[in-house]
Amino acid sequence: MSPSRSAGGPGAPGQRAAALAAITAEVVDCRRCPRLVAWREEVAANPRPAYRGEVYWGRPISGFGDPAARVVVAGLAPAAHGGNRTGRIFTGDRSGDWLFRAMHRAGFANQPESVSADDGLRLTGAWVTAAVRCAPPANKPTITERDTCAPYLVRELAVLEPAVIVVLGSFAYEAAWRALRDLGTDLPAPRPRFGHGVEVATGGPVIVCSFHPSQQNTFTGKLTEAMLDRIFLRARALSEDGRPE
Repeated sequence: MSPSRSAGGPGAPGQRAAALAAITAEVVDCRRCPRLVAWREEVAANPRPAYRGEVYWGRPISGFGDPAARVVVAGLAPAAHGGNRTGRIFTGDRSGDWLFRAMHRAGFANQPESVSADDGLRLTGAWVTAAVRCAPPANKPTITERDTCAPYLVRELAVLEPAVIVVLGSFAYEAAWRALRDLGTDLPAPRPRFGHGVEVATGGPVIVCSFHPSQQNTFTGKLTEAMLDRIFLRARALSEDGRPE
């Protein structure tokens, strides 16, 4: 993965946008994992009382953001009543509340809220995606489901050529590592152990590790807003550190 981009070459913004749109079109029609298809559709057919009357998306969730992104943010999978409901990753749930507040404070998002797919949220310099694109039962995809979904992340990274990948949780770390390996990126051996704030230099992007902004982590104080802010401020600094466009 090259750290530079040619303004008029294959990595030009318009071409990246078209390539990402093609990936999105494939993602939203995907039915490769029977267990995930059944679960996402069951959830969509049985809304929580708070969302009764809403029409759930009930399909896979694509990545979204700035086609010129230098920072990719990778999570685990859509939430059953978050992205699976709204149609956009990290939207309409508490994890998304935490994530986009931090991204807004770091200058990656134009607003601190992500409540619906048409709420006006725009990202600058960042792309948000996930290791698995369908909401999984108990928020736990299988290894087979992770591997079946992996080519989408590989292709996104190939198009974007980011300077930084922020991984939210150990599952996303594993997925990003495998994607970089599949792209032929030079990786350190042994693989550094996941931990909040761990940075891993590779022959391509720097991986920055963060605890996932799940309710389990935020309610217990394992992850605080200040901790998440430091992650995104660091990602911004790394993405701007002498990297040519």
